[in-house]
Amino acid sequence: MLQCPDSVCGSYMGKGDSLHHQVLAAFPLCHMTEEDLIQNPLFCKVLATLSQHVDRTGLTLHLKKELEKAQKELRSQRLGWLRMESLHRLLQEMVQEHRSSQHHSGTPTAGDKFYATLEQCLLVAKCMKRLDASRTVDQNRSPFLGLSAEEVLHQMPCKQDVLQMKQRLPTELQKHLKKKLFYLLSYYQPEWENESEGLRCVKLTKLPGLLAGERVRADNLAEKNRENALSLQRQTHSYLLELLECMQLLQTLVLDLRLKVQKDLDRKKIEYFEAKCEIGIQKIRAEMLAVQLDTYTRDKIAAHWKITEKLGAELQAAQLEKHSLESKLASFEIYGKEFEALAAEYCRLREEITTRSWALKEFTA
Repeated sequence: MLQCPDSVCGSYMGKGDSLHHQVLAAFPLCHMTEEDLIQNPLFCKVLATLSQHVDRTGLTLHLKKELEKAQKELRSQRLGWLRMESLHRLLQEMVQEHRSSQHHSGTPTAGDKFYATLEQCLLVAKCMKRLDASRTVDQNRSPFLGLSAEEVLHQMPCKQDVLQMKQRLPTELQKHLKKKLFYLLSYYQPEWENESEGLRCVKLTKLPGLLAGERVRADNLAEKNRENALSLQRQTHSYLLELLECMQLLQTLVLDLRLKVQKDLDRKKIEYFEAKCEIGIQKIRAEMLAVQLDTYTRDKIAAHWKITEKLGAELQAAQLEKHSLESKLASFEIYGKEFEALAAEYCRLREEITTRSWALKEFTA
């Protein structure tokens, strides 16, 4: 942005906000704010002066006039082209309808020559249009299909047939247009179809109003459809968000349920394995019992019982002897430590006697 001296800035401070609003209104396409204009008063003055010579789009007044003139000429040419194109399509439609009716009836009519001349003229005009288009694109290019304009114009019907066709054409075109209007009127007002032609011609004056109303209704429906489409899009978006939340909640519930079900399954599996282990233990015990039965016969068991009884009797006798010895030892405990010394001396003497007896036996042997 341009910056101005303080003296220049002070000269424009008294103008107020009207100049700023005028500049902003004159240049709506510029991305400026009132604060920008306040900070750059010299640039604001330049824009205010420039707004007297250009319009809101930035065009000068001369260019704007030239543009309006060109647009007006373009609209005029476009309208002329639309008229010619509409007339050409109507003529083609007339020829096609005549062909269709002639094909279904199969009998020649008085208008065959008229429609044949019209069709031939349309074909020649189409070829001439194609030749003009190819000549406009490339001047050095060879003519379309090697034909010249004179050769194409040579295919025109005779002048008398063309003159008769031109004299009859407005009447036939009027009939065709009236028939199309009657069809259109019957479409919008089916109850008028069986009325007389004169009454329908009178009611044709209401057709523009019907078409205008239909256009307004179509525009309203289109606007309503756009609003419905936007509403549907918003609702779809909100529904999708809700659906995602529901899916997340459902996934959480499924996970919780799966954990609970998994817990029950694990408990059932544990019970199953416990029962299976118990069955295995019972089988092992049965196998051990079978092995024992195969290993220990009746005779072996009887012998074991006898051995057990003998060992039990010996154990009982040893226990009785133990008790008697313990009672004797208890009777000797009254002598105290002197008895212990005497017993130790006795044991030593017994060992010495045993040793000397063994030595004497060895020497005498």
